[in-house]
Amino acid sequence: MELVKQLVQAHAYWRLKGLAVDLVIWNEAHNGYRQNFQNEIEALIPIEYKDRPGGVLVRASDEISTEDRILFQTVARINISDTEGTLADQIKRIQSPRVMIPYITPLQTTKSLTPIELPKDLIFYNGTGGFSPDGSEYVIVVDDKNKTPAPWVNVIANPYFGTVISENGTAYTWTENAHELRLTPWKNDPVCDKGGEAFYLRDYESGHFWSTTLLPAGGQTPYITRHGFGYSVFEHLEDGIYSEMTVYVDLEAAVKFNVLKIRNQSGRSRKLSATGFIEWVLDNNRPKTIMHIHTEIDPDSGALFAKNPYNTEFNNRVAFFDVDDLRKTFTADRAEFIGRNGTLKNPDAMSRQKLSGKVGLALDPCAAIQVPFDLVDGEEKEIVFKLGAGKNAHDASSITKQFRGSEAVSDALEKVKNYWKHTVSALQVETPDAALNMITNGWLTYQTLSSRLWGRSGFYQSGGAFGFRDQLQDVLSLLHVAPQLARKQILLSASRQFKEGDVQHWWHPPTGNGVRTHCSDDFLWLPFATALYVLHTGDYGVLDEPVTLIEGRLLNPREESYYDTPVKSAISIKLYDHCVKALKHGFNYGAHGLPLIGTGDWNDGFDKVGNKGKGESVWMAFFLYDTLTRFETVAHSYSDSVFAEECKRQARQLKENIEKHAWDGAWYKRAWFDDGTPLGSSGNEECKIDSIAQSWSVLSGAGNAERAHTAMESAYKNLVQKDTKIIQLLEPPFDKSDLNPGYIKGYVPGVRENGGQYTHAAVWLAMAFAKLGDKQRVWELLNMINPLNHGKTAEEISVYKVEPYVIAADVYARAPHAGRGGWTWYTGSAGWMYRFITESFLGFRQEGNKLKIVPCVPPEWESFSMHYRYRNSVYHIVVTQKSGPEEMSVMVDGIQQEDGVITLADDRSEHQVQIMMFTNASAPKVPEGIS
Repeated sequence: MELVKQLVQAHAYWRLKGLAVDLVIWNEAHNGYRQNFQNEIEALIPIEYKDRPGGVLVRASDEISTEDRILFQTVARINISDTEGTLADQIKRIQSPRVMIPYITPLQTTKSLTPIELPKDLIFYNGTGGFSPDGSEYVIVVDDKNKTPAPWVNVIANPYFGTVISENGTAYTWTENAHELRLTPWKNDPVCDKGGEAFYLRDYESGHFWSTTLLPAGGQTPYITRHGFGYSVFEHLEDGIYSEMTVYVDLEAAVKFNVLKIRNQSGRSRKLSATGFIEWVLDNNRPKTIMHIHTEIDPDSGALFAKNPYNTEFNNRVAFFDVDDLRKTFTADRAEFIGRNGTLKNPDAMSRQKLSGKVGLALDPCAAIQVPFDLVDGEEKEIVFKLGAGKNAHDASSITKQFRGSEAVSDALEKVKNYWKHTVSALQVETPDAALNMITNGWLTYQTLSSRLWGRSGFYQSGGAFGFRDQLQDVLSLLHVAPQLARKQILLSASRQFKEGDVQHWWHPPTGNGVRTHCSDDFLWLPFATALYVLHTGDYGVLDEPVTLIEGRLLNPREESYYDTPVKSAISIKLYDHCVKALKHGFNYGAHGLPLIGTGDWNDGFDKVGNKGKGESVWMAFFLYDTLTRFETVAHSYSDSVFAEECKRQARQLKENIEKHAWDGAWYKRAWFDDGTPLGSSGNEECKIDSIAQSWSVLSGAGNAERAHTAMESAYKNLVQKDTKIIQLLEPPFDKSDLNPGYIKGYVPGVRENGGQYTHAAVWLAMAFAKLGDKQRVWELLNMINPLNHGKTAEEISVYKVEPYVIAADVYARAPHAGRGGWTWYTGSAGWMYRFITESFLGFRQEGNKLKIVPCVPPEWESFSMHYRYRNSVYHIVVTQKSGPEEMSVMVDGIQQEDGVITLADDRSEHQVQIMMFTNASAPKVPEGIS
């Protein structure tokens, strides 16, 4: 009883200090006085803390099942028993003796402060970073006093493994799912830029040590960071020791390489060591997993293994950290490595001669490996740290052995570079604008594929899940460079469709657990993407691919969503039928004959507009119309004339209802609330006009031609901020009015969807002006959206702050942060931007083996060119503009093409295409079916 009193007092003390603790007391008495004893215990507990989170729970032990007893003891941070003495005795229990490693005895030496030679040939250099001459790398120069305004990262991934690493070297790594199975901690604090991975060099004579990157323990001279496609390189020169660390992920295997090359340029022999350190997570959150992680040395490979059997979904996975050097020492004890009250900036282990070799359970788990080595003057050494994971111990061991030796490691890097070179070179452009060329020839495709499709992660969001509509939109930008990936994603998305026709809003691989919602547009992106893919590639065979449906309980009438793992249905239907099912599920209209908005359409922030089942979306009407007209063509080609006619009928009715109800006088409304109140109307105090309803009135072709022109003029006048180079999503932002559209109102006015530039929509507006043939405004808006134009100078980047080499999801619109970039990398804006540039602006329109060039470029451009690899053939296309009334002419290998269409042939040859455009001619006609 005395022990119980002490614990209840301790619990009160912890609570007083703000430490929330669940205290569970088991009454194991089995005599006749057990109930009396139970009552005495409960009498000690304040009523307000009994049987509630952060309080005290008293239970009779024989009422707890064996399984629950094991679970309690597994998850408990502390287990205390009255058979082992007083509370004081158990707290002061003798711990296992620690291995004491001797400290280094430093000698007085003279340090060289000669810095590394800085690059001088960078393009668009803004004082901090710029592009390499060929545009394949973004090069950043930082030191302790001169840093980037925000973390400038690289997202390096293959389909099942990846890492995000900043210019400072802080990183996090995952396997299979960037959210659910992180190997190392994800931290998205742009001020601190902290991480759980670090690599150090140390001079044994002086005791001086520094990290191979600026963080966590940067040296006294500048660092050069080079972010490339599939890799990042960090260069530094400290005290005569040059280091180059190349970080990359294998193209297929779940392994990350930190290849460290060290060269002695000091003029004397040196005794050095290289140390790699990582903190284990093996789940989504380190604090909840560290007590369950078990570390050991694999007897087969010699790698340091880590397991988390408490993770129910990934309990068999085995992570590893390894170095190919027999002289290595290691530890899995973070407390040993960092030291009491230590940090990664000055870890205790870097002052000691070696690491202890400690592994096992009940540690603050980490993996640290140290390799000592000597270098004579001019000598260079390579050390490779490998971080990865296997499906099990055997798989982990196999991966480590697969990449033994420098040849296997260098081959892996060569494959990565070759893959990205081959992929991004499928379509290259040469225009008079260098900034346009730079972002188009690689960076947009790399962002879409590495971050959005494979990694599904970035610095600001570690998603891990597939978004149903998100990745379907992303892969449409890959139709020119990697159409097979679009095909794969379409089939994967179809497998997440419920038998009722709706879909999972997002889901986590590999288990498939995700959310079912009333979001109204998700399922329509399947027929939309399928139609675009089929019409572009001519791959009608994909429509016959069988794909299984999923099953789960229906949402309750007032239930906005639920998270669950649906079951795989016994029903398997063709992809075509999946698309038909989705479209029919969309034939669900409100009082104005327009689609119900549910708990949001494309704009998830409008989750309260129609959550009672009556609100309608004008944008959805345009989008559904567009999808129906595209799929009508597919249905005819599939010999389904009945559904083709249904598509045509539904589209015609939608168009009539739009013009009857959605026009507001100078632009189109955005939606109606459940109670019939309009949104995006001149009568609204906030959100008078919304961008995407105007854009899609043009993009869909559903808007009345005269009204659509007027709507676009209104959007340009009200939403384009020329002074800050921002295209707002809506105006005015939500703030103090009585309108409650949903969580969008929780954003600060002028930020993200709430009146900031949401780049996704900004691109749509520019695409709509291109469809109208407004060359001047298209060029103006393209320059506003291009991130390079926000970071060409030191003054510009001090405002924009985020990476100028990738697209930001949003740009802030109001003081004091007007012009500041928000969320980067993990945004669907990259894919749409690529489509805008290549298809809408440069006019690259393909259907099957037919290619038409219909540009909307500035009249002052005399020419531009494109180089397109069609399967095994290459087409070099030169477009020349002249003033005159003549019609466009197209020459392929010297032969005039009467219809103006380039017929693509897979003949393993190179073809020369000359296109003459005349700026005073009537608009070129687009062949039927190409839009």
